[in-house]
Amino acid sequence: MGRYEDRVWEGNPAGATRSERASCRYRAYIPDHLVGAEFSLPARLSADLVDIEQCVRDLNNAHPGLPNLEPLARFLLRAEAVASSNIEGLVINVRRLARSEATEREGLPVADETARAILGNIRALDEAVALASDPSEPATLDQLLAIHRALLIGTRDEPWAGVVRNEQNWIGGINPCAATFVPPPPECVAELLNDLMEYVSGDEHPALLQAALAHAQFETIHPFADGNGRTGRALIQLVLRRRGVATRIVPPVSLVLATQADAYVRALAGTHADGPTTQGQLAWVAQFVAATGRACRDASDFAAELAALEQSWRESLGKVRAKSATDLLVTALPSLPVFSVTTAAAHIGRTFQATSDAVNRLVDAGVVRQVSLGRRNRAFEVVDLFDAFTGFERLLASPEADTQMAPPERAVPHRRQR
Repeated sequence: MGRYEDRVWEGNPAGATRSERASCRYRAYIPDHLVGAEFSLPARLSADLVDIEQCVRDLNNAHPGLPNLEPLARFLLRAEAVASSNIEGLVINVRRLARSEATEREGLPVADETARAILGNIRALDEAVALASDPSEPATLDQLLAIHRALLIGTRDEPWAGVVRNEQNWIGGINPCAATFVPPPPECVAELLNDLMEYVSGDEHPALLQAALAHAQFETIHPFADGNGRTGRALIQLVLRRRGVATRIVPPVSLVLATQADAYVRALAGTHADGPTTQGQLAWVAQFVAATGRACRDASDFAAELAALEQSWRESLGKVRAKSATDLLVTALPSLPVFSVTTAAAHIGRTFQATSDAVNRLVDAGVVRQVSLGRRNRAFEVVDLFDAFTGFERLLASPEADTQMAPPERAVPHRRQR
């Protein structure tokens, strides 16, 4: 059973106000362990877990018109990183992020601080997916720390990357006494993290139930000075990959949770009961499962849109020889929304000259256009790809999955006027 513990905050002698300097009493929350936890699932939720897990598996199967799922997987992983960052107040449009990502690939400095933070989130998701590639190996605290380091590298919070806190933290307010939530005291964190990673290594619960509970537990522990929310959402992807449910494609759950941000925060808060926590945990699981189902259905529709977009590119190009540089580059475009010839050549495994010729052909067909990275670095941007992603993000921001019926409930990019 979870419990609250009364603690004393000694105050901050260097505080600017009397409230900051004064001592006070607060309550820190200590959750129950997950290993060995038993859940009696309502029949409807149990059926939903089976159905939505199959939806995730279906998303990872071949889609008509997209025999190569890697570009879709990369595009959706980028979408997940953007949305997870949006929940933390880091807002950027996908074109700005793609240009910053291309700048980083070219070895150039990225001046955009928000972009650097979100690029860290992409690295964290990449790290989570890579670490889960061998499910026979147990999930470890070192893996969790590696995800957190990948998240914060290159940001102003890099000194805290991969460092578990040894002080009391809190959410909201000037001190823990005025906070909306106070995580476990620092002396409890190591034991709780070890239990969490042991739970993530097991398979005693269905995969989606495990992912939901692991995420809520991580957010409750709040083991880092910063980046807890984004690391916790990367943990969802680690669980789904380890369990063989999302073998190639990350369902963009964060795009849905960002639309339901208030309900998401309330549901996580509902797991902090003083005593039995099952009711609050199952309410959160139900919301998580519904969000995952929505993400998978809309992502599957988006796969069909990408397939249609690739077909339109091929129609613009005319006859293309199979396995030529042009053929390979067209297929890879969703992975390379902004690219240089050098980057594209490395990605498709063709020579610089062959790739340059392919790029010129795509420019002539109106599939890509030239842009600049910095003052002198020539790059290319896929013309219709950002419009497709904008439509996808706006769709997921609508509670009815239809912006004509229900407008987006959060800030999203506007559609480009044609």
